[in-house]
Amino acid sequence: MQNKGLIKLFALLFGLVSIYQLSFTFITNKIEDDAKAFAIGQISDSEPDVLTKREQLITNYLDSIGSNKIFGFTNYDEAKKKQLNKGLDLEGGINVTLQISIKDILKGLADNTKNPIFNKALADADLASKNSDDTYLDLFFEAFDKIKGDAKLASPDIFSNKGLSDQVNFQMADDEVKPIIRTKIDEAIVSAFEVLRERIDGFGVTQPNIQRLGNSGRVLIELPGAKDVKRAMDLVSKTAQLEFWETLEQNNPGFSTFLISANEKLKTLIDLPEVIEPIKEESELDSLLSDATVDSLDIAKQVNPLYDLLVPANPGSYAMFRVAVKDTAAVGKYLRMPEIRRLLPADIRFTKFVWERPSIEDIEIIELYALKSNREGTPRISGDVVSDARDTFDQFSKPAISMSMNSRGSKEWQKLTSDANLNNTGIAVVLDNKVYTAPGCSVVGGISGGGTEITGTFTVAETKDISNVLRAGKLPARAEIIQSEIVGPSLGQEAIDSGLMSFMLAMAIVLVWMVFYYGKAGIFADIALLLNILLIFGVLTSLNAVLTLPGIAGIVLTIGMSVDANVLIFERIKEELGKGKGKSQAVADGFGNALSSILDANITTGLTALILFLFGSGPIKGFATTLLIGILTSLFTAIFITRLLVDWYVKGKDRRLDFSTGLTKNLFKNININFLSKRKISYVLSAILVGVGLFSLFFGPGLQQGVDFIGGRSYQVRFEKAVNPSEIASELNEVFGSGTNVKTFGEANQVKITTAYKVDVEGTEVDDEIQDKLFTSLQKYLPAATTKADFIVGSDEKAIGIMQSVKVGPTIADDIKNNAFLAIMGSLFVVFLYILLRFRKWQFSLGAVIAVFHDVLIVLGIFSIFGTIMPFNMEIDQAFIAAILTVIGYSLNDTVVVFDRIREIVGLKGWKSGENVDLALNSTLSRTLNTSLTTLVVLLAIFVFGGDSLRGFMFAMIIGVIVGTYSSLFIATPVMFDFLKKSVKSGKTEE
Repeated sequence: MQNKGLIKLFALLFGLVSIYQLSFTFITNKIEDDAKAFAIGQISDSEPDVLTKREQLITNYLDSIGSNKIFGFTNYDEAKKKQLNKGLDLEGGINVTLQISIKDILKGLADNTKNPIFNKALADADLASKNSDDTYLDLFFEAFDKIKGDAKLASPDIFSNKGLSDQVNFQMADDEVKPIIRTKIDEAIVSAFEVLRERIDGFGVTQPNIQRLGNSGRVLIELPGAKDVKRAMDLVSKTAQLEFWETLEQNNPGFSTFLISANEKLKTLIDLPEVIEPIKEESELDSLLSDATVDSLDIAKQVNPLYDLLVPANPGSYAMFRVAVKDTAAVGKYLRMPEIRRLLPADIRFTKFVWERPSIEDIEIIELYALKSNREGTPRISGDVVSDARDTFDQFSKPAISMSMNSRGSKEWQKLTSDANLNNTGIAVVLDNKVYTAPGCSVVGGISGGGTEITGTFTVAETKDISNVLRAGKLPARAEIIQSEIVGPSLGQEAIDSGLMSFMLAMAIVLVWMVFYYGKAGIFADIALLLNILLIFGVLTSLNAVLTLPGIAGIVLTIGMSVDANVLIFERIKEELGKGKGKSQAVADGFGNALSSILDANITTGLTALILFLFGSGPIKGFATTLLIGILTSLFTAIFITRLLVDWYVKGKDRRLDFSTGLTKNLFKNININFLSKRKISYVLSAILVGVGLFSLFFGPGLQQGVDFIGGRSYQVRFEKAVNPSEIASELNEVFGSGTNVKTFGEANQVKITTAYKVDVEGTEVDDEIQDKLFTSLQKYLPAATTKADFIVGSDEKAIGIMQSVKVGPTIADDIKNNAFLAIMGSLFVVFLYILLRFRKWQFSLGAVIAVFHDVLIVLGIFSIFGTIMPFNMEIDQAFIAAILTVIGYSLNDTVVVFDRIREIVGLKGWKSGENVDLALNSTLSRTLNTSLTTLVVLLAIFVFGGDSLRGFMFAMIIGVIVGTYSSLFIATPVMFDFLKKSVKSGKTEE
């Protein structure tokens, strides 16, 4: 081998750089372990709220030493930025895909027009978007073109308005306006992206990830280590629409008249229940509600649909009434009825009703404000006048928000505060349609300068978040959460432990096996393998890639695949030694002859991994990343490092290297199996297996599609004791409706709950509602002292409650399904093309593709037949598609190695009616079984020790390896041979 010195230098530098990159991870882990030990030593387990206190102490500890030098070249803050990134499934945290509402942006560009054609086109685009992969903007243009008649996009009441007057005029044709609107939409999405980036930067998690996904208006946000789920969800989904309104006078006579009229009108509009006087003990809330009487009416003996739900406002408040939280939906519905709105007197006709923001989570009663509004529903002051916002503390040392306004805002603020002082009204500070506070103003003439302070029942975290979003600005449109995954930190730690266990076990098995089978040569392969692992982690860290649990599976699979390259090399060297060649010549020829097979096998697997990387997302992309990196490093270490070590050893005097041991020396020697003569038996066996699988797929139970493909929400819930999933399912079906699925997930005390309840409804309110219903329904299975917060909120030591939750909207579920289909079809096409170019015969490509289809159909059939029987998750999701693509890659790897040997032997000796095909199959049998058994043992290690979430994934791959090994010998090669012309097979025609 030439340039040995250069290769040695490169390997040395590559290894040193990898160690340097990984050193930051070791440094941060050591410091964080010290911080945890310090917190445990300072705060005993007996203290109340011990976990929260410890987390705060850990944060303070790390902040205090963040800039201290470590080893003279870094500090904790710098090392944290450069450490190996762990995915959500390893560290816990939140993964969210947001859809920026293109509809909202279009309405804003059209100045919220009432044009019926424009609004009909929006409604048609809404419907079309549910069953189309086209962008919302394209669907809108298409819908508008169908119904426009004489209308134009450049109409004065559509896009030729004041806001777009410098770019759109009413003389423009639609084709001229469309590019302008596309540009404006893109600018709005970029603006939303930057607003979200600023908010995330202020959230306080290390190594957040935010990226725009194509041109669809989607944004991916990952917050590893985030524990306050609700806070994070609110931060990314709120539009941050800040408004200042003047409240309606509480003694307004017109409003009192309206309430009386509304109460009477409702009696004619809704069905009233009978008056029943239950005898019970009164709670504080019942006492408040029973005091809600109106002296001007004799209603004591009547059912009053509105008055019965209203409680007088707190003294000193500028709210109109208070309402029980459980009744807010009913009161809101009544006040929105057109028949009720028409009863408002002319001077307050446009009154806006807004609820206060609940001050605590479990509050029973909240205030209702009536705000002075106008025909357009615009506030007195909007948030765009805010020039700066800071979290601070008020005069009573309570958390508050300090704001300053620009010159225009300062003038409007002085006028608003002056009016509030004059009218004895409040100034309602409204953020995202919730009243945060509504103070009065005691300054005659109003407050000048534009500086103000928002006070209320805030926590420090809330004031930080609110000031953060106000500084970043409001989103130009709604940001709807269409996909989310929340992993508790304790579950992440379990994943790390199980992943590490499976990784170490797989490593040990492979290292021992190579020494057992190949003796001293196996030691050289092991050294190359260990270097390979070091390089993989070093490259992952330097690329700032994310390590996920499927990523660890990819690395473990890489271990099995890297063994394959060494097995190919060693088997070829043994063949050359068997021909009587000298040690050095046998090594050189062995490496040279194996190179073609190694490259072909790794390129085909690499192509499937590349397609998986392009079409996958989240953890699946992590799996593809590690697999791609592993393929490249495996090639380097097997071809160059192993060669360096073997060359060094064989050149020494009196050194013997046999590439086998006493037990394995004659293993697989002189084997002569007539594979082609048995092909009809294999065809029949395969036809039966595929046929049974297809029958089960189409007429049997079929595949269990996960929420990735059908949309919905899934929750992994852990209990203290074993539970009956059927019993829980029957109870939840009464709450969420039929279709809620509950099954054991791992141990008997853990279940996975899947429901499509309100899957089409967006907003964090629905998530809160489902969590409330889950907690209420499952409370009897939890320890008596368990609170809702314990059930929902994650911590490092959480042992019960929601451990993980996933939400997938129906639109993105369709996209995931389409991408999965494209990934499989794309990989098959690319591999077919590669084999065709590499082997120059379409029969080789056909044999390989039929074998792959055979393998995939058998795996699908087994998942269909045993999907409801196996004691682990066998849902069809993105991870399953990754497994299928890996099966395709592995099957092709096997097949290509066999084809490569067939091409070599036939090229020298001809086809001879298939005799030389059998010879080629027998000569590769040692490598085929050796690699398959090694990979299988590795996969079994992950299956047993790799955690519940990986078992279905690994099961698919185990079946795939077994079937793939079979098909490369009994399907791919026989099919290729049968489709050759008779004249070629007999040797009468040249190839």
